[in-house]
Amino acid sequence: MFKDNFFKKVENKTNVDKETILSLAKKLQDSDMKSEKALREVVHDISALTGKEVSKEKEDKIINAIIQDKVPKDIDKMF
Repeated sequence: MFKDNFFKKVENKTNVDKETILSLAKKLQDSDMKSEKALREVVHDISALTGKEVSKEKEDKIINAIIQDKVPKDIDKMF
């Protein structure tokens, strides 16, 4: 489990609380992360939660990066 410091960093940047993050993580665990449809749903959920619009081009780049396993392994370094 991530330390509370991680959740504080995410909450400060996104205004999304720890419980919402954990709920989204649970959804991700239960999803097929190689399924384009499931990934698009997750991107839309995150976009709605953060109030930040994601262009079709950016969404495609995110989906392709995940499917091709080009996502950084150390998530804490992303923040």
